[in-house]
Amino acid sequence: MPGAAEAPLELVRELALALRERVLPELGSHAGRAHSGAGEGGDITFAIDEDAEGYLEQYLASSATDVAFYSEDRGMVQPSRQAAWVLVVDPIDGTRPAMAGFESACVSVALAPLDGDPTMGDVVAGCVVEIKSGAVFFAARDGALQPPPRLSANTDLSRMFWTYGLRGRPAVPLAHVLGELIDASSVHGAAFDLGSATYDMTRIVTGQLDAYIEPAPRMVDEVPGMRGEFERVGNGAVLNISPYDRAAAALICERAGAIVTDAEGRTLAGRPLLGSGPEYQMSCVAAANRELHEAIIREVDAGIERLVRTVED
Repeated sequence: MPGAAEAPLELVRELALALRERVLPELGSHAGRAHSGAGEGGDITFAIDEDAEGYLEQYLASSATDVAFYSEDRGMVQPSRQAAWVLVVDPIDGTRPAMAGFESACVSVALAPLDGDPTMGDVVAGCVVEIKSGAVFFAARDGALQPPPRLSANTDLSRMFWTYGLRGRPAVPLAHVLGELIDASSVHGAAFDLGSATYDMTRIVTGQLDAYIEPAPRMVDEVPGMRGEFERVGNGAVLNISPYDRAAAALICERAGAIVTDAEGRTLAGRPLLGSGPEYQMSCVAAANRELHEAIIREVDAGIERLVRTVED
């Protein structure tokens, strides 16, 4: 395995910023909403995605020919068998917000050694750049962290500001799992669907949100018949969060001091990094502090039990 000192850390930031510059002029463009196929993970590829993915391939072909990459639409691209590193890239995390011109669309780039089958725990650097504002979040596992974290101290579920995702999820089953949390925080806190996992998770670092909750892969794994429901909504595909959505933001949150696990409270470190299908997708609970995280996990456990009883009835 190559040493961390040899890692092309600056490439992570440079690529993320270059992709942001490429996408920025198209933010809010209706032309970018044209469909151009389906990506490796089964989601719709819009014209704005296709342009960003093409630019990604060109950029690395001219600037880093000895580095492999894995992206949402291209899958694994390894130009050299001698490649020691792999970039895990989502050129636009939050394509739908990007097409609407909203703030919650980001570029996400993570770096890991390409040695066997890398895992989430092997990521050595991650960068998330907000496309509209240009704000940069960067973390090296053993080094830099940008910006300084401002984690919330809130531990009260009723006062929680938090986010979840609806894209590709069946709304009624998701409400069975998260409904109690939504109701509890409806008045004194707030719940949002902002359309981008990386934007959601980096809001914990800024202190704007207390938590990010994504139980969908756990629903598919544990609740009878739920995979069929997800495929119905996803037009035949299960469209949950894949490693390329999570790799950079998870490292940034962890380095900032947030608690990041799956929706059962288990570490993500051993989860495969390179892959897009349902077997690679991972649930997530990220929270600003451990007490809040533990309370959320208990509520998700109860929500899964409610959904199971509803299905069985």
